[in-house]
Order: sequence, then C-alpha cells, then structure tokens
Amino acid sequence: MTQAITDPKQASAALEELFGTHKRAVFFGGAGVSTASGIPDFRSVDGLYHQQFAYPTETMLSHSFYEAHPAEFFDFYRTKMIALGAKPNRCHTKLAELERAGKLNAVVTQNIDGLHQMAGSQRVFELHGSVHRNICQSCGAVYSAEWICSREHEDAAGVPVCPACGGRIKPDVVLYEEPLDEHVLTGAVAAIAAADALIVGGTSLVVYPAAGLTRYFAGDTLAICNLAPTDQDANADLLISCDIAAAFAF
Repeated sequence: MTQAITDPKQASAALEELFGTHKRAVFFGGAGVSTASGIPDFRSVDGLYHQQFAYPTETMLSHSFYEAHPAEFFDFYRTKMIALGAKPNRCHTKLAELERAGKLNAVVTQNIDGLHQMAGSQRVFELHGSVHRNICQSCGAVYSAEWICSREHEDAAGVPVCPACGGRIKPDVVLYEEPLDEHVLTGAVAAIAAADALIVGGTSLVVYPAAGLTRYFAGDTLAICNLAPTDQDANADLLISCDIAAAFAF
C-alpha cells in the first residue's frame, strides 16, 4: 500500500527511516531538485516551456537548431541554461552526506547544472551532460561554463570559438535529436538495477529515455518525491508531495 505524505517533517522522517534501513539506495532526480537553488524547471507554471521566446524552447534546445542557428542557440544557452550563481540546496547537500555515510550508492540526474558535484557527491551519472563542459569539435579542448559566459573568444555573431584551433564549440549536453551517452547510460542502469531502494525526486518522469530507467529497479522500496503527480505514482511505496529541499532536511 502506498504511503502518501504532504507534510515536510513527516517526509523527512520517512526518508530518514528509508535510508536507515537500506544499504544500496539510489537517487534519481530531475529539474525540481534545483528549483530551490534558483534554477527554473521546464514544465511548471513558471518553467521554461511556459515562457515566450523567439522559437519554442524544444526547438532552441535541438541539435539541428544548434547547427543552423548557433548565435541564437548560444544566446539562449548563456542566459537560460547556465546559472553560475546557483548553489546547492539542502537536497544536494543531504545526498552528498548520505553518500559519504555509505547510505547512498549513486545519484542519477537529468540536470546539467553540476550542483550535485558542487555539493560533494562523487558518483553522479549525468544523463543529459553538463554545462560545465564545453568541447571543441575539432581538437577536443574542454572549456568551462565561465569561459562560455566570458565571451572572450567568439566570432562576429557571438558564437564561441576554440582559441587553440578556431574550431566550433559544443556544450557537453544532450540536445533534442541526440542520443544519451552510452557509458553514462550503462552506469546509470547498473546502479538502478543493483539498488534496494530508489528515490525519485523533482522529476515528472515524462522525458524519455531517461524516465524509462526506473523500469530497471527491482528493489523493495520505491519513493517518489514530486510536487506534481507522475505516471508512476501508483507503483510507489512512499509518495511525497512537498518541497524536495524541505523533505531532505533531516
């Protein structure tokens, strides 16, 4: 029977008990994990998909748009996808703490903000890549998000170019029309398959193939912590509907 919780204190107590009674827990997170850090999600009322831009958000985050309209792509990427001032919130720091204590095996994230690593998590599978790696498509040189935002090396249209060879830069993020990284995907699947508890947080579970990874979970406890309902709520043993940072305040 599903245990439904809306009170943050009760949620914290339930999660603390879950982590205390399992040895191979895995956290699977999405954009909602970082909203308390000031990074907007995609599908909520104030999310990016509900804001008005010159092109639809899905279009601007596609590989074909990156290829055909690099200036517009990087303008959107700099202003809406990179959040240099964002800091880890309580969810990020608690997950890192749980990993150090040997209570969390891995974090699987759909986010590209790098906040899990900033908080101290070591075993993180970034399904959609990271804004903190921007790679020259000619020589393979890697540049930071800070470098991209500095606009130190760019062409007349405002598109960053590699100072080493003049090659084209591409963010190491998975755009629409692109496959997930096979190595990252394999690691994430293995971690979820070996988990005895899976905590899904801050994700609507509608973005595939990432959302489909939950089907590899064969452990005994599935917890879902999300403000909005998901298609997998009926399968959850623990269903938490409150702010995720508050839920992890234990």
